[in-house]
Amino acid sequence: MSITSRKRSHVELAISADVSFRSKTNGLGRYAFEYNALPEIDLADVDTSVSFMGRTLRLPLLITGMTGGYPEAEKINTELAEACAALGVAMGVGSMRAALEDPSLASSFRCVRPFADSVPIVANIGAVQAARWLRTGQLDTMVGRALEMTGAAALAVHLNPLQELAQPEGEPEFRGVLQTIEHLVRTSPVAIIVKEVGAGLSRRVVDRLSSVGVEHVDVAGAGGTSWAGVEILRHEAPSRVDHLWDVGIPTAECIVQSRDRMSTLIASGGIGSGTEVALCIGLGANIVGAARPVLQAQTLGGVDGIVNLLTSWETTLRQWMFLTGSTDIASLRTAPVLQVSP
Repeated sequence: MSITSRKRSHVELAISADVSFRSKTNGLGRYAFEYNALPEIDLADVDTSVSFMGRTLRLPLLITGMTGGYPEAEKINTELAEACAALGVAMGVGSMRAALEDPSLASSFRCVRPFADSVPIVANIGAVQAARWLRTGQLDTMVGRALEMTGAAALAVHLNPLQELAQPEGEPEFRGVLQTIEHLVRTSPVAIIVKEVGAGLSRRVVDRLSSVGVEHVDVAGAGGTSWAGVEILRHEAPSRVDHLWDVGIPTAECIVQSRDRMSTLIASGGIGSGTEVALCIGLGANIVGAARPVLQAQTLGGVDGIVNLLTSWETTLRQWMFLTGSTDIASLRTAPVLQVSP
């Protein structure tokens, strides 16, 4: 199957199929804020703004990279960017490999560039492809093209060994990836964000990334979309890889393991409410990311659907900030969080 067809298939399955983890959750249900009966603030005092990649966001949210590389993705990415600009949140695009290898597909990513002055855009390349491009002397050129195409303020490098292993067309070739990331940290004109795609980053991996200069990660934990599950549904012999469906580290565990180890800790993976946004920050995240629920909202209601969804999350986030006496996001990161179940 071509990359273009694969990208279309991924989005269709993420929207309509049951590709959630079967038994594993994001782990946030094990935690709750300690109720503060003496908050000493007014609800009107709450400020949800936060700094991200040198820019100020109105909300501590990133619509994480989902799609691009096929014709219909242009409409999706345009509407996602419009919603981000309206809400004051950051936006990531999906893996850009297809457009970098076939410039005729660039419009599905270039469509976000007009919004780059309003919100920080995060470009996206795969670690496997990046390592290959470094070996062939193409990496710096490919990075330059990705940044020019999107006007990005940061570049995400995604780690997805589980997905590559389960994918029918997968390339489980990760030798040299850490060296490649080190090269990118040294040479990229924009910040490098290393991210998983839904199976989580452990503390050991985060520490290895830190050792080569990485300062920004998206833990992208388990509990939301199982990308192994997506690939299993696409596999010609699913029984060979079905045991991989629930592999991953729950999002809450990823945050707890790696809080305060990075300049920017982005928490994504199964985020589905303003309460979960607040809890991620309470556990130590700086920014919270979401993908599938936003894509589903866009499918049902376009830009308005996204805005309505994330505005409801904002309302809930502000309520939790008031109930914990947190006037700003930095205060919410230090609000008492209790483990209510093992």
